[in-house]
Amino acid sequence: MPFPRAYRAPFAAASLATLAVLGLGGCESGSDAKSASRTGPSVLVPGQPGEANRTMSAEDAAQQRTDDDSPNSADIAYARMMIEHHAQALAMTELVPDRAESSKLGKLAERIAAAQGPEIESMRAWLSEHGEDEKGDGHTHASMPGMATEAQLKKLRAAKGEAFDELFLTLMITHHEGAITMATDVKGQGNNIRIEEMADEVVAQQTSEITRMRDMG
Repeated sequence: MPFPRAYRAPFAAASLATLAVLGLGGCESGSDAKSASRTGPSVLVPGQPGEANRTMSAEDAAQQRTDDDSPNSADIAYARMMIEHHAQALAMTELVPDRAESSKLGKLAERIAAAQGPEIESMRAWLSEHGEDEKGDGHTHASMPGMATEAQLKKLRAAKGEAFDELFLTLMITHHEGAITMATDVKGQGNNIRIEEMADEVVAQQTSEITRMRDMG
């Protein structure tokens, strides 16, 4: 049923006003869409030590990284945790000469120690260079991915021969997988180029060693 003439003008005016608002909103949405497509999704950027995290576009985050590679909290935490993570791997490799049956396992342990010992020293030097100590706030990192429990280490120390070889490979594969997870995380969250380079080395080397260990199992 048609509206009475008296209501048509106000209704038309209101309709035009509504369309104008919608049209304006549409323009703004289009602009936002263009901006989103240009800058990509927003990312969470860890702040400097003592500072809060913040959100920015992926493009801005990449640009900031290019301009300034000052270490952030993720970089520092990675170096501290990876020192402890590597130290456990070295403790496990020290058990190999007296307990392992396989000569291949002996060579693998030597390779792991030869790589991770210097990496620990590099991370310690990096922390010192940036005025950070190794332990930070003193809390433990027992929840780090891949870390063997004390019960598992006790069982490894008690094993010999083939049983030792099998358990060592199982624990070290898990340990390496944890290190790769940590390295991958800091590559996405950190800001320092040197830490990224060290993380790349961990990923490349330990991925190769995982393949070798699985072939030995």
